[in-house]
Amino acid sequence: MAAALRSFSAVSEEVVIAKRFRGPPESANGGYACGTVAAFVEPAPAVEVTLRAPPPLEKPLSIAASDGAIEMRDGETLLAEGRPAPAPDLEVPAPVSPEEAEAARRGSPLHQRHSFPTCFVCGPDASHGLGVVCGPVPDRELVAAPFRATREMSDQGGSVRPELVWSVLDCPSGLVGMIVPGMGVSMLGRLTGIIHRPLEVDRDYVAVGWLIELDGRKTQSATAILDEDGEAMAVARATWIALAEQPTS
Repeated sequence: MAAALRSFSAVSEEVVIAKRFRGPPESANGGYACGTVAAFVEPAPAVEVTLRAPPPLEKPLSIAASDGAIEMRDGETLLAEGRPAPAPDLEVPAPVSPEEAEAARRGSPLHQRHSFPTCFVCGPDASHGLGVVCGPVPDRELVAAPFRATREMSDQGGSVRPELVWSVLDCPSGLVGMIVPGMGVSMLGRLTGIIHRPLEVDRDYVAVGWLIELDGRKTQSATAILDEDGEAMAVARATWIALAEQPTS
């Protein structure tokens, strides 16, 4: 596996996650943090990133190779580790139309109650956010929201930056557990993602999240980003952990 770490066997770099990419108010969106780590890993064909602690914002974080993985650390604190992984074994649900996704976003309960309303991916109060405010799709056990890829999201090649794709793969997988079966506020533990095709800017997509398994406080779930033809551009499998003590307000 070590050879798959983009030749970063002696990598030693620093990254700073800007405040705008927050999930909770004082830490990074989990998908964005995972995508930041995944950028240093050669997919095989997917990348698995495990979060160990909330990544702080506006602070230099070290990136280094260790025992076949890429680690992100805040000083001595291990925040996340990523490694090459097989493609997640997922059966993507039947497509959700853009109209159904927009209706789900309009009717989302997150507009009335959201534990992290300024999350830059799914927060309804996030300024300059991605607007992936998921809601349940009637008669289906999944959540969905439209996603507009704008030019400000592009990399040098004109595609949506991979860390933003990972961000969109994050929230729907958590929200389906929090909204549909009512698991309560949960935090991302692991995300295994694969980007099949780069997302183009100035295009509309649909993000969907669905449940795989519930096990106590642990939710296994998945996300896909679909194009206008319902083809999966990117998919991820996620593990979420419900907080032992749920917020009361």
